[in-house]
Amino acid sequence: MDKIEIYHYLKRQNIAYEITEHKAVFNMEEADAVDLPYPEWGAKNLFVRDDKKRNYYLITMKGNKRVDLKAFRRQRGLRALSFAAAEELFDIMKLIPGAVTPLGILNDAEHRVQVFMDVEFVGNKIGVHPNDNTATVWMQADDLMKIIQKHGNTVEYACI
Repeated sequence: MDKIEIYHYLKRQNIAYEITEHKAVFNMEEADAVDLPYPEWGAKNLFVRDDKKRNYYLITMKGNKRVDLKAFRRQRGLRALSFAAAEELFDIMKLIPGAVTPLGILNDAEHRVQVFMDVEFVGNKIGVHPNDNTATVWMQADDLMKIIQKHGNTVEYACI
């Protein structure tokens, strides 16, 4: 799904959302320079894989946070983690670096990606790209969780 297809999908699912169009942003520093209505709820997304390239994970956290991948994997009993290659990102979620988003899960036909979402989003808004880094979609994080679950991917809130 591209950006427009994401908007249509959200409407069909009766998900309330707002859109903020902006110049393309490729990292959190660039996103900080954009005038966003809810900057405290903007999400940062890391697409990682295990050392055997068998398991893929999307870690979605508040934009001002950092994650220690070694500690994260130890807490969850996972194999060693590293960032997935751009080719893997495109093959699995049809996304490019800088446009990583939980909505890319809707392009994961094989349900290969497990999602971990920052527990701080529970009951709050979240701002994510609509599979394109020229806009941010604001919705309730719980609605985003339901979208991912309905698609068939594993998703859970986690302390990040």
